[in-house]
Amino acid sequence: PPIFAQAAGAPLVYAGATVARPGLEAVIVPKGSPIRSVADLKGKRIAYNKGSNVHYFLVKLLEKHGLKYGDVQSVFLAPPDARAAFEKGSVDAWVIWDPFLASAQKALDARLLVDARGVVNNRAYYFTSRDYASRNADVLRIAIEEIAAIDAWASKNKSAAAAELSQILGLDTAVTELYLSRAEFGTKAVNAEILGEQQKIADTFFDLKLIPKKLNLLHAAPVDLLASR
Repeated sequence: PPIFAQAAGAPLVYAGATVARPGLEAVIVPKGSPIRSVADLKGKRIAYNKGSNVHYFLVKLLEKHGLKYGDVQSVFLAPPDARAAFEKGSVDAWVIWDPFLASAQKALDARLLVDARGVVNNRAYYFTSRDYASRNADVLRIAIEEIAAIDAWASKNKSAAAAELSQILGLDTAVTELYLSRAEFGTKAVNAEILGEQQKIADTFFDLKLIPKKLNLLHAAPVDLLASR
């Protein structure tokens, strides 16, 4: 999403990022589906949210298995609509992230075909505006430290975290427990390596003509990272 937002001119600054969490996004198929491998996705109707983390995951997954992006039929749907289409059998597969992923596994008995391990890193990000970042670097630093502390607590108290998260999201505890069981925890300030990962995503989306212009992610670097160059 930030890549598409930046391509539209949003003045985003990457304030923080989680550790890599490839286990939190996957391709799922109905339990009785004949699809057994990534190769079997060729020609199939695949639902996913355009411009999301799973969009990039699908592109790289197909590439890794010798397929092209155009070898599948993309059906752009937001998670609620994608779930409905998946449930009705209107699509052959769904590329989705947690907790929607865990919910589909628990409620729909969906079969996980493949997750993003070994394909993409799948980080989550925290953003601000350039104006706010330039005036409040100290506040942002404290915010990221507090988020990291919450991550540290959750990593050691997954049952309690799952119970609290189920109330916040309105999901069954079994869903949030599955979600957190495969989650990696940790948040830190953005560095050049992480921005480099995002640059590759931006370049990929530009090459596929999904965004109208080539982006330079350095323009979205944190203030302290810019100052160090």
